[in-house]
Amino acid sequence: MVHTVTLLTREGCGSCVRVHGQLLPLCEGAGARLEVTDVDRADDADLAAEYGDRLPVVLVDGAEHSCWEVDDDELLATLAGPDPFAGWD
Repeated sequence: MVHTVTLLTREGCGSCVRVHGQLLPLCEGAGARLEVTDVDRADDADLAAEYGDRLPVVLVDGAEHSCWEVDDDELLATLAGPDPFAGWD
């Protein structure tokens, strides 16, 4: 399965830039697709309201995986799984 990692960002967010740089090699190494969505420019107006104060947020297969910080080992373990990520129980 090819997992999709979505980084939710906002223009001018230094942490978003840092996490993007962290995700690039992780996703490439795991064969995952990386997408970046600016919550202020997305077609879904609810994104900015829901995530605006907590950026950066990382979604895996559409489910929230992490916020503000990304644990490399945890993300790689998730991306190694054969099933879509459904969030934390």
